[in-house]
Amino acid sequence: MNKLKNTGNAFLGLIVPVLLCLLLAQGTLAAGLQENTETGSPFWLWKFLGRLHPLAVHFPVSLLLFAALLELITLKNFKHKLRPGIDLLVWAGVLGAVLAALLGWLLATVEDYGGSTLGIHQWTGIATAALGLVLLFFLKKSADGNNLQAVRIFRVVLFVSAIGVSVAGHFGASLTHGEDYLTSTFPWNEDTYSPEDLNIDLVAFGEEGELSEQKQVELVGKVRAVFAHNCYKCHSDAKIKGELRLDEREYVFEGGESGPVVVPGDPGKSELVRRIKLPVDHKEVMPSKGDVLSSDEIALISFWVERGAPWPDAASEVSEYRVAELAPRRPNVPAPRKGLDQPIDIWVDEYFQEKDIDWNEPVDDKTYLRRIFLDITGLQPSPEDYQAFAEDSRPDKRAAWVETLLNRNDDYATHWMTFWNDALRNDYTGTGYITKGRFAITDWLYTSLRENKPYDQFVRQLLDPDEKSRGFIAGIRWRGDVNASQVTEMQAAQNVGQVILGLNLKCASCHDSFISDWKLEEAYAFANIFADTTLEVSRCEKPIGKKASTKILWEELGEIDSTASRDKKLEQLAEYLVQPANGRMYRTIVNRIWKQMMGRGLVEPADEMDNLPWSQDLLDWMATDFEDNGYDLKNLIYKIATSQAYQQPAVAIENPQILTDEEFVFEGMVTRRLTAEQFADGVSQNIEPLFAMEDLKYRPNELAVAEQSTMPFARAALVANNSFLKALGRPNREVVSTSRDSQASLLQALELTNGETLNQALKAGAQKWKEKYVDGDIIVHETYRQLLGREPHQKEFNVAMEVLGENPEPAAIQDLFWAVLLLPEFQLIY
Repeated sequence: MNKLKNTGNAFLGLIVPVLLCLLLAQGTLAAGLQENTETGSPFWLWKFLGRLHPLAVHFPVSLLLFAALLELITLKNFKHKLRPGIDLLVWAGVLGAVLAALLGWLLATVEDYGGSTLGIHQWTGIATAALGLVLLFFLKKSADGNNLQAVRIFRVVLFVSAIGVSVAGHFGASLTHGEDYLTSTFPWNEDTYSPEDLNIDLVAFGEEGELSEQKQVELVGKVRAVFAHNCYKCHSDAKIKGELRLDEREYVFEGGESGPVVVPGDPGKSELVRRIKLPVDHKEVMPSKGDVLSSDEIALISFWVERGAPWPDAASEVSEYRVAELAPRRPNVPAPRKGLDQPIDIWVDEYFQEKDIDWNEPVDDKTYLRRIFLDITGLQPSPEDYQAFAEDSRPDKRAAWVETLLNRNDDYATHWMTFWNDALRNDYTGTGYITKGRFAITDWLYTSLRENKPYDQFVRQLLDPDEKSRGFIAGIRWRGDVNASQVTEMQAAQNVGQVILGLNLKCASCHDSFISDWKLEEAYAFANIFADTTLEVSRCEKPIGKKASTKILWEELGEIDSTASRDKKLEQLAEYLVQPANGRMYRTIVNRIWKQMMGRGLVEPADEMDNLPWSQDLLDWMATDFEDNGYDLKNLIYKIATSQAYQQPAVAIENPQILTDEEFVFEGMVTRRLTAEQFADGVSQNIEPLFAMEDLKYRPNELAVAEQSTMPFARAALVANNSFLKALGRPNREVVSTSRDSQASLLQALELTNGETLNQALKAGAQKWKEKYVDGDIIVHETYRQLLGREPHQKEFNVAMEVLGENPEPAAIQDLFWAVLLLPEFQLIY
């Protein structure tokens, strides 16, 4: 042992001056080596020695940690029999730390590493090596165990050294494998980003010719999302491999050590495009670690480069994004004209005149009745309803029937449960309910809709909840640790921002938003309102060492008391958000209801209310009128349903991209596909219930006896999600869903043609119809009357009778049901 100490003393005499010189002259030495690299590759020996760093660094990490562990065992007896072993581990660990620091510095100098993570790793490594020298000094001072002060200092320094070498090792692993290399393996830390989130139609973009600035901003925002979730681990300010950064525009076009990686307009000559297209096993493929890019991501980046790699100032200087006015605005309604006296129609007429669009004749009674039944109650009109409506001679019969349907409180509440369950991500089964990490709001929601609770009270009770309404902001409490952007407080901020305020905070929950003016710290300040303790801000899952403030998104609405309890902060938030001064909240709900009934919002997407509406006057007037009428949702629906704009013929949209285009022109309601619940209820109502009453996951306590007798089947809105409803578009409600795709899908086609749920219902219904009607002639007529509200045309009747015959078999009746259900006339709302 003495021989070892003597050798160590000699080593110390050599290495201490070298280490001190290294710390003092680091910049000069690095510059000298970099000058070598400008004329060619660094001298091979330096690269060889530098690359020994990963090998050397494992020794001090393991040895010092083991020494610290053994030292814990000897706390009561410094002269324990383990002492010689501990001393040996300390000497070997410290010498290894010094060697690893020297080799690491050499590696960083001659190789392509850079960024803030490198700086942290480098300096923690050097500090650990220096601390190790202090450790050896006090090890010598405490050798005999009699100097108690030296023993105490030795132990403290040993434990600090063990922590330091672990921290240095962690940041070293972050350099080579990415900052989330370990934590990303946890199932609850699964990246919420998915290539499907890009949601961009490159074909439609390609058909537009020269892209407008807004389209350029949208395109580069998607590209930056790909960079952020696939490339920043190696090419951002945290780590600059190959001298390439992809986190800011100037660095992207500047390129790296091999020159520019993007050649605007020429994907074939762009190194970035070449690298991302390489096979996964190629040594030059990018990303070099983790999954390669998906075909959609590769196509997006290639398209961006091909279109000249646009990156307008607005995409970097987000303050140039349009920010909608917060305060309400009351435009003066123009004078009535052309028999139009409802303000909605007057504003639409103003728009039509500006766009040189003529009014069409309103739709016929049958089309209108089916619209209002489906939009208000979610049900199909019965043959008796069609007949009664046709025989109604009142001049205001359309308005009267709308009012009657709105007064069918249980049918109304059941139908609109679908809309609000999607938006408030409320469901009957699913993640979190078993573990009590999630709470349903079903009873509160149904009751609120049935009673037509004013919207300001509705929101107030969501934000400052009682036991029945707390599920929305409580989020889903996943088991174990989660990403910073998935903690329940941030879920609450994102959900409230999206649903109540038409604001996308998901991007800003991870970093400053690429697609709006919102910053990371603003998102955290808003999330802090929902927190019991102060949140720490994390950028791309990495804590930045700063505590979040506590602020509402628009501070002019009021100041949140950061020292108050969570309940008090929520009470303040609810008070501030529902006040009339928050015009944005009321524009948002007006826009959502308009979209639900018209197929396209005044503003699109409906979650991005900073976008321009196609009629600012109409949106502002409807929002203030909504306030003037006591935030009455039924009154809002009534005004839309009785407007001439709602009664215009439906407009078919071939490409859904048109609906979100900034050049969209409103001409009337957009043709919509029945929702999963509307389709299911249509089958249950007219043929055979798709779901049994025991499938109901919620039974309204106040369902009227009269309405019970006319609704002897389980409404689809009140049953748990299943394969049939999922195939027809009912979303997974673990996340907020504020719109459903109205386009037919392959999955839907397969379910409707070969799905067991529909097949069994049609089979049972055919058997019952056979027993009830007997005659094929009657069955054909009743099928068209029940499902389509009309008699069959002669050609339709002849074809059906050829299949059925006068005495049809149940299988033939089932085929007739299936054929009519698949007609666009049943599946679409015209």
